[in-house]
Amino acid sequence: MYCELCKTRKLRREFPSDTITEECEHAPLHCLRCVTKHVQTFHKCSQCPQAASTSHQRYLDYLATLENLFPKYTAPAATPENVASASLESNKTISVVMLGGDSTVVEYQPYLTIQDLKNYIQVKLGPVPQKQRLLYNEQELKTHSGSKLAKLQDYAVQPFSTLHLIVVLYEINESLDHTIFDLFWGYPSKGCDYLDASVLIYSGKSFQGLVDFNDGDFSGVSHSGDVMDHANSLGHHTIDVKLKSLPSSVDKLFFTLSAWDSPNISKFKNPSLRFFDAKEPDKQLCSDQMQNAAYSQAIIMCSLSKIDGAWKVFSLRTLSAGNAKDYSSLQQNINGIISQGLC
Repeated sequence: MYCELCKTRKLRREFPSDTITEECEHAPLHCLRCVTKHVQTFHKCSQCPQAASTSHQRYLDYLATLENLFPKYTAPAATPENVASASLESNKTISVVMLGGDSTVVEYQPYLTIQDLKNYIQVKLGPVPQKQRLLYNEQELKTHSGSKLAKLQDYAVQPFSTLHLIVVLYEINESLDHTIFDLFWGYPSKGCDYLDASVLIYSGKSFQGLVDFNDGDFSGVSHSGDVMDHANSLGHHTIDVKLKSLPSSVDKLFFTLSAWDSPNISKFKNPSLRFFDAKEPDKQLCSDQMQNAAYSQAIIMCSLSKIDGAWKVFSLRTLSAGNAKDYSSLQQNINGIISQGLC
């Protein structure tokens, strides 16, 4: 996620899940460091005029979260627990992080094979090795180098490095052309309301255009508009993508869900994605779900990216500011994903 105050891209876990006061009527778009510093200095919310105190429970919770995330953020007195933490930090490790904020730490061993690393990641984070795309310095860490198992040292991975993990939801066969992305959400507890599905289209790092409920003009991409299933209390937007009709330069499509009038999407249940071959609309090829959208204005749900000549669907589940009224924050987050070579 991108902090609008310090202008820095950070992990989701470095942002609060709620605003600093109950009276705030906006999504929490500033990171924990910025919010707490602003309260300390100005005694109010960093995004609105609401007064906030350093004795407020949410402020204290934010500090506790920061202390857990960054033990050096404060300077507590020496205790056995702190000594143990310092001892742990002296060991050589690498971090594996996902865009949604989930992460794990692995003991650094230069001779560790990528296959063994992926097996460990499966235990800690869930994705099976075949669905893992691991990246370091914008290079994918593949399990084999020629006929041999590749190791960390083959990719010059250094101690205390960060590896990025992207989950491959589906690799598209060359014969598949007409695909359907069904982005849907559960109604709020009171009445039906709408999220907006949008597609932002890129050639490399260059933005080419977008398709949403209001603008459906891009070769190979079409938008259904609102499809409301009142019987099951589900709202749908379906995006049809004809791969062979896309301009040859296009290699990335990012699928987002965002709130139009609501300040955030917390009231919508389980924003989700399903992917189909249009020829077999009853046969789901893959799916993904955001179980806790929290207080974000939008989610970058997934991407459809062409890598080494093959189209792949990647799970992103990245929270963001922005919506169909103003895509600038979404574009900023997408630019960050692209610039890191993640998809």
